[in-house]
Amino acid sequence: MEVQERLNEVVSRIRISEKAAHRPEQAVALVAVSKTFDADAIRPVIAAGQRVFGENRVQEAQGKWPALRLETPDIELHLIGPLQSNKAADAVALFDVIETIDREKIARAVSAEMKRQGRNLRLYVQVNTGLEPQKAGIAPEEAVAFVNLCRGDLAMNIEGLMCIPPVDENPGPHFALLAKLAATCGLDKLSMGMSGDFETAIAFGATSVRVGSAIFGSR
Repeated sequence: MEVQERLNEVVSRIRISEKAAHRPEQAVALVAVSKTFDADAIRPVIAAGQRVFGENRVQEAQGKWPALRLETPDIELHLIGPLQSNKAADAVALFDVIETIDREKIARAVSAEMKRQGRNLRLYVQVNTGLEPQKAGIAPEEAVAFVNLCRGDLAMNIEGLMCIPPVDENPGPHFALLAKLAATCGLDKLSMGMSGDFETAIAFGATSVRVGSAIFGSR
């Protein structure tokens, strides 16, 4: 199957899932996860009409997206991998959305860089819903206070929450927890769901899903 067919199939599955969940059409945005794929692999997905992409690493994204954005200026680029404070300046310069704000040090570094560069990125707080020690994200019980710190003290544009459920667990309860935390915070954006579980995420209220292998193929 060609990449355009795979993209169309994913979009079709998203629309079917929206309808099944009694949600408006196009309530869910697709973030095409292009990590590890080079510019030549990404161009056909752009040519097929996709405009929102996600990358895990700042340095990798720097190697391909500046040139791709010269070709297609209306690309929206999301950072969906962990951010180190020493990469905050580069991340703020390159990305439109950072989905992985998960601790005060990162929040302060990103806030300072946005002020310095005159950029106002859209931001998500990543929540470690499974409390996995190897995974980034703030603990669920700390999420509300952290969102309040970011929005209040740091005047950051936190628009939603993001999570990556444990691979060996039913994702539904994790998506439900994220939705509950977002409602408590007064946030209406939920970045949750990947190639294997995005239809479940849509049923639980995802407003964006991050899909890579179902579009680009296996890495």
